Amino acid sequence: MAQFFINRPIFAWVIAIIIMLGGALSIFTLPLEQYPDIAPPRVTIGAQYTGASAETVENSVIQIIEQQLKGIDNVLYMSSTSDASGRARTTLTFAPGTNIDVAQVQVQNKLQAAMNRLPEAVKSRGVFVNKGGQDYLVTYSFFSADPNVSQVDIGDYINSNLIDIIGRLDGVGDINVFGTPYAMRIWMDPALLQKYALMPSDLVAALNAQNAQVSAGQLGALPAVPDQQLNATITARTKLKTVEEFENIVLKTASDGSVVLMKDVARVELGPDNLSITSKLNGRPGAGMGIVLADGANAMDVSDAVSAKLAELKPFFPNQIDYFVSSDSTPFVRASIREVVTALAEAMLLVVIVMFIFLQNFRATLIPAIAVPVVLLGTFGVLSLTGYSINMLTMFAMVLAIGLLVDDAIVVVENVERVMRDTGLPAKEATRQSMREITPALIGIGVTLAAVFVPMA
Repeated sequence: MAQFFINRPIFAWVIAIIIMLGGALSIFTLPLEQYPDIAPPRVTIGAQYTGASAETVENSVIQIIEQQLKGIDNVLYMSSTSDASGRARTTLTFAPGTNIDVAQVQVQNKLQAAMNRLPEAVKSRGVFVNKGGQDYLVTYSFFSADPNVSQVDIGDYINSNLIDIIGRLDGVGDINVFGTPYAMRIWMDPALLQKYALMPSDLVAALNAQNAQVSAGQLGALPAVPDQQLNATITARTKLKTVEEFENIVLKTASDGSVVLMKDVARVELGPDNLSITSKLNGRPGAGMGIVLADGANAMDVSDAVSAKLAELKPFFPNQIDYFVSSDSTPFVRASIREVVTALAEAMLLVVIVMFIFLQNFRATLIPAIAVPVVLLGTFGVLSLTGYSINMLTMFAMVLAIGLLVDDAIVVVENVERVMRDTGLPAKEATRQSMREITPALIGIGVTLAAVFVPMA
C-alpha cells in the first residue's frame, strides 16, 4: 500500500484533499452540544383532562394508555405522572442507539388503539406524542408595559399565535407554556338547576349539540330542477364565540313555548382556561415559554433558530408585548466548545514547535505538521458517519491525540533522512527503502494504540 502511494504522489494528494474537504463539510452538519448523548432516547405522550383530579387522570387516562404500549421495540422502561390540573404525561425510555423516529411511529401506532377508550374531554383536547425529554433548552418570559394587559392575555397570545410557529422549527421537540389561554367558563347554580329540573349533563349535552360546526349544503346543487341557474353555498351558524351566544343556548322547552336558556341557570364568562396557573414577572402579569430540544438535534442551531424567529415576529406583537431570555443553556455550551477549540489550536502549535526544536529542520517539521489537519479534519468526517457529535469529550480526545498523530510521520521522516544520508539515494528511492524497513513497526504502533483505546470506546 505504501509503495502504491509513493509511486502516485498526485493521487495521494487528491485523497488527502478529499478527506480534508469531506471533514470540513461534516463540521457544519454535526450536532453541537456540551456533552455526548449518553442518556437513552425518550418519547413522551401528553394529554389533558380538564377538571379531573390526579387519581381520576391516573385511572381513566394513564392506565388505558399504558395498557396499549406493549410490543414496542427496545423499550427499557416507562414512567407516568399526573397532577391536580388534569395533566397526564407518560415517558418511554428506549435503549441507546434506538432510532427515535421509528420509536415515535411505533408509539403513535400503539396509541391509536387506546384513543377510543379515552374520555371525550381528553380526545377533544388532543393526545400528543413528542420525541425528547423534559429538560428545557431555553426559556422565554413574556410581559407587557400596558397595565391593561393581564397574564391571561399574554398566555392566550402565546398559545394562539406562537406555539404553532415555533413548534414547526427543525429540532424543537416540545413547547411548554407557563401561562393559560382564554376559555368560556360556565358557573352553574345548583338551586336554579333544581328549580328547572336540570342536571349538569343536560347542560353539557345542549352545549355539545348547539356549539357545533355543521355542513348545511348548497342551494341549487345537483340534482337540480330544469333551468336552475342559482347555485349558492348555505352558511349555517358556526361554533359559538361570544358570551351572549353561550348565554342563549336553549336547555329546555315547554309546550306553551317557554324556554330555559343557559343564562337562566348559570353565569357565563370569558376567563382563564386554568385557574390554578398564576404567572408574574417582577410583580407584573406575564407568561413564559419553554423549548424542549428534540433528540439528536443541534442545540446551537435550535437556539439560534428560535431566537431569530421570535425577533422576526416581535414587531407584530400586540399590546406592547415584549420578551427576554430567562434561562439558556447554550452559552455554557458555546463557552465550553470555544475553550476546547482554543486548547486544540494551542496543542497543534506546541506540537509543531517541539518537532522543529528536536528535528532542527523546517522541511522535516513541515511534513508531520501537514498530517495534523488532514487527520483531524478526516476525524470529523468519521464522527459524522458514525453518528457522533461535536462535544467536549470528542474535542478533548482530539487534543490528547494530536501527539499520537505525528508519531508515525516523525518516524518515517527521520528514517528517510537516515537512508538518504547513509546510502546517498534520492528522496523517492530512499522513501521506498525506508517504508520497506519500518512498515511492520508502523503497523505494530497502530495495532498497539488500537488495542489500548478501542476497548475504552
